[in-house]
Amino acid sequence: MAGILIVAEQLDGTVQDISAELIGAAVSIKEQIGGPVQVLGIGQVPADLAKAVNLEGVDEILTIETASDHFDPLIYEEVVCQVGFGSKPSVVLIGHTASGMAYGAAIAARLGSGFASDVFGLGMDGDELIATRSAYSNKVEMELGFSGKAVVVLTLRGATFTPPKELGNGVVTAVEVDISMLVGVLSHVEYQDAPPSDIDISKADFILSVGRGIQVKDNLTRFAELADKVGATFGCSRPIVDNGWLPVQHQVGQSGNVASNCQLYFALGISGAVQHLFGMKHIDTIIAVNTDPEAPIFNVATYGTTVDLFELTDALEQLF
Repeated sequence: MAGILIVAEQLDGTVQDISAELIGAAVSIKEQIGGPVQVLGIGQVPADLAKAVNLEGVDEILTIETASDHFDPLIYEEVVCQVGFGSKPSVVLIGHTASGMAYGAAIAARLGSGFASDVFGLGMDGDELIATRSAYSNKVEMELGFSGKAVVVLTLRGATFTPPKELGNGVVTAVEVDISMLVGVLSHVEYQDAPPSDIDISKADFILSVGRGIQVKDNLTRFAELADKVGATFGCSRPIVDNGWLPVQHQVGQSGNVASNCQLYFALGISGAVQHLFGMKHIDTIIAVNTDPEAPIFNVATYGTTVDLFELTDALEQLF
């Protein structure tokens, strides 16, 4: 049996956004891969999980009831392998998250499959699946094929693939698996939330980003205040983060965050390296300001100008 098996991700019973993104990725290659798109929901109340992932393009939701919603990598590994050996999918999709990375490689080894992590592009070369990921510290993009592999396991980068917008009518099937050998092997102690942040580049609809063109760290405050005045989320390119001027939550790009919901992007002093373009080139309206007329950012910009960004900032500050 061919097809695509998606492992839904939940946290304390709440399905995470990456699950819908995985479904969107699966739908994009469903016709070429053939077979059904199945979503595997593992949790204490599987009916709730099934409802949350029953989106357009899903053919079947496989539910596994567990004693707890706490994530256990050994249980996920065992469940996915038992289901995988039974349904024999061609592709298994997992989120490239802390949870997904805890068991993704293990199931690939047990299934004898091809494997790639942090994948941000999917395509086909004839009948062969091609996965795109970065390499050499995000300096190059690498396309991977999996010749001779009956199964391919991929962890997909979040905020990269577009989730379906409509609800689906997938069949819900309860599946029995044997995880008795794992009971008590690991015990949940405590879940700690990440430190709170008021920055979420992936959800922002208007972003003002700065790059090396701002020259020195002391100028950051001025541009952060400008972003606040115009109602924009404050972003940046990788050199700003590498210099320690801003935390990675502000970074737009391949090694940072994809501006997946942004409608307006204001790039100040950003040259437009390919890694940065990955995170924002899809945006409908891009305004670029750079004194170098040959800067790559202008290749994707809707509007562009080579005026001095500090003079432009002076004018904007007077307006706002």
